[in-house]
Amino acid sequence: WPTVVEKVRDDFFDGLLGATGREKNMPRARHLNRPSTLALILAGGRVDELGPLTAYRPKSAVPFGGFARVIDFALSNLMHSGLERVAILSQYRCFSLINHIGTGAAWDMIGRHRGISILPPFQGSVSTSWYKGSADAVYQNLDFVRLHEPEEILVLSGDHIYRMDYRPLIEYHREKQADCTIACIQVPFEAASRFGLAAIDDEDGEVGGRVLRYVEKPATPEFNWASLTVYCFRPQVLYEALEYNAVHDESHEFGRDVLPRLLADGRRVYGYKFQGYWGYTRTIEEYWRTSMDLLGPTPAVDLAAWGIRTNLENRNIRDCQPALVRRGAKVVDSLVYNGCIVEGTVERSILFPGVHVRPGAVVRDSVLFFDTVVGRGCRLERLISDVNNVFDAEVAAGRAGGPVTVIGWNNHLPAGLLLPAGISVPPECRPDQLPAVLHAHGGGDGDL
Repeated sequence: WPTVVEKVRDDFFDGLLGATGREKNMPRARHLNRPSTLALILAGGRVDELGPLTAYRPKSAVPFGGFARVIDFALSNLMHSGLERVAILSQYRCFSLINHIGTGAAWDMIGRHRGISILPPFQGSVSTSWYKGSADAVYQNLDFVRLHEPEEILVLSGDHIYRMDYRPLIEYHREKQADCTIACIQVPFEAASRFGLAAIDDEDGEVGGRVLRYVEKPATPEFNWASLTVYCFRPQVLYEALEYNAVHDESHEFGRDVLPRLLADGRRVYGYKFQGYWGYTRTIEEYWRTSMDLLGPTPAVDLAAWGIRTNLENRNIRDCQPALVRRGAKVVDSLVYNGCIVEGTVERSILFPGVHVRPGAVVRDSVLFFDTVVGRGCRLERLISDVNNVFDAEVAAGRAGGPVTVIGWNNHLPAGLLLPAGISVPPECRPDQLPAVLHAHGGGDGDL
């Protein structure tokens, strides 16, 4: 107890001296427990390729894994890495994201020197605007960044599914005295044109090396180390790069503008080679495929082993009753979360809390978000259903091996409706609007 009392007393008088007694030219001492790394999560964008799933939420807030959200992977990685001073830069329809993050307590990010700050665009005394890109989002919040006096700034996307301890990356960044270190993963050449790509030498073998070139989404890739959108910066280098970009460049993206500029200026840019699983969920097909990686005897995405945390207070997940599988129901190789009721057949599917599959219904290779109701005799295959959807009796949607079918939230699909594979139904679509949706889809492929 005396030690605790003395610490409280010292902190109190340090606070007073910091406010009234410190000389203006005296540098502020870093508190022993203050984190040296500040993490900035880029979580503000909408991805058109995800269609209805991002109509009313940013991609980072899209549900994933039966109970979580996509951003939970970045937040859980930070938590397990001991990096607990975090800011989330969000712009597009950020209510669902703000509601999900809450106080940050779900990731133990609440306390004197740890916490989560959400930084949306703002108006100020000088010219301000919506975030014009990933680099501009950080640039507009440099006052927040400088306030924390970080020794390293970790910038990462909140949109990817992976497990990573960021500490070896940061240690490598320090060891190489790098100005910027980019986490990269090797991808097949046939898919490489979709990513920012780095040419990395073999200075440190499988660990990493000097980045010789960086090209954003080239039409004809010459190398195939794809950026994970995880960057570790030396603060002063980042400040100067962002200030230059704000004044001289027409676009304001890290991959397109900032990284090539650092290389052109002769900065020490290194690549850290990541060897684990990385789920890129930019399209409906990729989201579905990554979701299916949660299943099977040895899932590529193991939520328990990865230690994924989420906010269980959001949507009252914490209060859900245990899942109920009634007599005669069949569940095979599926994730069925608390609050679900299964009376029909569920195979290789993921059911979020509140899903009800009624007798005679068959759900295969599908992902059903919160509070979806599947009526008697329905047949859903390769389908993603957003929250609060009701499928009346005998609805048939999608087919095995076909393109993924997507149903936006708050839809009531009438009994006997046939929806072709690959159709995308917008949120809150009235029954009288469905014929127009089917017509726009070309009447479907005619094969359920």
